[in-house]
Amino acid sequence: MKDKTKSIWAWFPVTLLTALFCCVLWGSATPAIKIAYKLFEIGPDDTASRIMLAGARFFLAGIMTIGFGSLLSRKVLIPESGSFKYIAVLAAFQTVGQYFFFFMALSHIAGVRGAIINSAGSFFAILVAAYIFHFEKFTIRKLIGCLAGFAGIIIILGGFSLFGAGADATGAAASSQAAGLFSGGITLQGEGAMLLATVFYALSSCCIKIYSQKENPVTLSGYQFLLGGTVLFTVGYFMGGMLIFRSLSCVLNLVYMGFISAGAYTLWGILLKHNPVSRVSILGFMNPVMGVLLSALFLGENREAFSLSGLIALLLVVAGIIIVNTEKTSDTSKSKRKK
Repeated sequence: MKDKTKSIWAWFPVTLLTALFCCVLWGSATPAIKIAYKLFEIGPDDTASRIMLAGARFFLAGIMTIGFGSLLSRKVLIPESGSFKYIAVLAAFQTVGQYFFFFMALSHIAGVRGAIINSAGSFFAILVAAYIFHFEKFTIRKLIGCLAGFAGIIIILGGFSLFGAGADATGAAASSQAAGLFSGGITLQGEGAMLLATVFYALSSCCIKIYSQKENPVTLSGYQFLLGGTVLFTVGYFMGGMLIFRSLSCVLNLVYMGFISAGAYTLWGILLKHNPVSRVSILGFMNPVMGVLLSALFLGENREAFSLSGLIALLLVVAGIIIVNTEKTSDTSKSKRKK
């Protein structure tokens, strides 16, 4: 009976393909945001306008998510009265917290560097799920996988010092003036902010796992985007920020960034509802790969993407993700043999 009622979203081929599609979308977010900074002429020190841009993106993503979900459900998605507290928590972690630091980081570091560091979220999600929310056990295999992944991130933190401070032309001046934490040129505004964004990602992943059992994940995603986007835009506005649409490219860029979030997070939330947190989070192994490749393609960061230290770091991150992900396969095969 369990097999008959099992959701198609829990079938591994569907889970894998859906997760990879999400990774392609998320991977394109890094170059899209950095291109937006140029189109809207937002400098690395213009925090207010950067927050407004993030808010506009997620407000639009909320409208898209709710609209798309309503069409699929053939009814307007309205959260239950008891779900507003879940929406508020998700908005605080997933949108306001994560993307305040994510948008800050990308104005101070190269896209390739940011994409690899951002992969730390997958490993933090496993630690949070095991030790804070107690969803799963932290096994030896997960430990080895996390160590490999964090080793890759450590390499990228210091590896790109061969090319300078690790920032592109947009944030080079700001990064060189910021206080470095290590010899690799790590800054609080750049690498530090990106790491903080990954912590918020890990917390939000586990919250989605809990709340999606009580509320439609598409509804949760849509309304938390609306709330989080409104908060970010309002804060940025009162801080003196401005968004000037200088061309049609600005509009198209903003619409695409909204679609990235609407599509990826809606599907990711559905996967988290029907699968273990570690299984879904770890399937994000293509996220850093796509982020690196698309940054090289659209931002011209070929030197960073295909440097020796960059490739080694990326391979370690991917290896760590695969090591952890294979645990489910081996556990399943063992249980079948016992039966």
